[in-house]
Amino acid sequence: MNSRLQTRISIVFLMGLFCWTTQVTAQQTASVATRQTPASEEEQWQKIDSRPTPQWWRDAKFGIFIHWGPYSVPSFSKVGTYSEWYWCDLVNSKRSSHCEVKEFHDRVYGEDFAYSDFVPQFRCELFNPDQWAKSFEESGAKYVVLTSKHHDGYCLWPSKQSDQSWGRPWCSTNSGPGRDLVGELTNAVRKTDVKMGLYYSLYEWYNPSYLSGVDRFVDEHLVPQFKDMVNRYEPAIIFTDGEWDYPAATWKSAEMLTWLFDESPCKDQVVINDRWGKGDRHKHGGYYTTEYGAGLPNGENPWEENRGMAHSFGYSRTERFEDYNSSETLVLMLVDIVSRGGNFLLDIGPTADGRIPPLMEERLSDIGDWLDVNGEAIYGTITHHTTCQWSEGKQVELGKGNYRVKYDVVNLMKGNRSGLARKEVVFTRKENTLYAICALLPEDELVLKGVKASNDATVSMLGVGELQWKQFGDDVVITMPKLNPSKMPCQHAWTFKISEIE
Repeated sequence: MNSRLQTRISIVFLMGLFCWTTQVTAQQTASVATRQTPASEEEQWQKIDSRPTPQWWRDAKFGIFIHWGPYSVPSFSKVGTYSEWYWCDLVNSKRSSHCEVKEFHDRVYGEDFAYSDFVPQFRCELFNPDQWAKSFEESGAKYVVLTSKHHDGYCLWPSKQSDQSWGRPWCSTNSGPGRDLVGELTNAVRKTDVKMGLYYSLYEWYNPSYLSGVDRFVDEHLVPQFKDMVNRYEPAIIFTDGEWDYPAATWKSAEMLTWLFDESPCKDQVVINDRWGKGDRHKHGGYYTTEYGAGLPNGENPWEENRGMAHSFGYSRTERFEDYNSSETLVLMLVDIVSRGGNFLLDIGPTADGRIPPLMEERLSDIGDWLDVNGEAIYGTITHHTTCQWSEGKQVELGKGNYRVKYDVVNLMKGNRSGLARKEVVFTRKENTLYAICALLPEDELVLKGVKASNDATVSMLGVGELQWKQFGDDVVITMPKLNPSKMPCQHAWTFKISEIE
């Protein structure tokens, strides 16, 4: 090869090498430029909080909560408290229920009987997930939230993190019933039109990993367990709890939620609550929660009132008939809560053998019967500019507050409060269609004050049919139908529909 040709080849090679190097450098530079710096926690929360709550949840209005676990074996609580806190009440002498729970436990099971000894008795041998799902569907509920894991840390699904951090079998698949309770109920519920959600406790009272150091617990247990639960079951709702010991940064809540909304298999439909860190309720997350209260005033942020049928979430054998809210009370709670823009999550506490107690089944059935007639005025509705119509007297809303406050909805809507007004009517809407729901029917005429119906509007009573009416100034006056008890379309509350208002 002559020197001139060799020189040309060298020049071509060097030019090619230069172009390749330039291209690689440009690609690396572009990659660095486009690579996003990890968002700060504040930025993550801004993105999380700006995510709209999926419309399906806003339209659903009514859901079923389920508290079920080893605490369902003793099913004991001081009346007025929570049976699912049995273990904590048993060992924590500072708890107000400690004396009652310890006396019961020592007398019935013995001082040497540990909480973990309840697990073999949590057999769920009568659990029929399809029957449960049928009851939920017939109740009119549009979503279910099952305790996948409560504060005792016992998982109702196969969680390797649980077994590892507890150092023993602590899941329903390898102890107790030997069944994937979350999976079985999820599959059954998804055969219906009801959405399936999961409750998940961030903290675990006596988990050795949690007690030895929360940071390690979060990294090795909480975060991977949370992701495993979501990946397995793709819940439509995640109701977290047990957040109050540490701020959200300690729990890495923003990190988990960023993953949930960006990468998880249920990222588009999943709904979350607001219990993600100490002091963050009604500040961060998704819908706001109240517990054994009356919910919140109508506002921009979606909210949900959750409570048991009696005083406890978990089944408690100490609760008697008079401790349970009547079907009328529960229907009126649903009506009043929805009229103010909220959802109602009503809890059941199944037994350790896997049954929904008959009294709870009856309450669900009664609510379903009412919704069969009146569901049009509940599902998919929005608030009217006036949520209710008051009678004469001082207007006082009951149950202001977020936790354990009085909510005597029957008196609120039916009267018997000396000198105080009652809610004669509560309103819901769908576009220009107005629904007026009454807990007491007037004998002759129902006057809806400040309501202007269109000239071609029709007025009807759901379950009955069209009624006579007239516009009298600013009010709609409806002539009551003649109904004897055998022809009443439903019990507890009645709905009047104005097809078009101005």
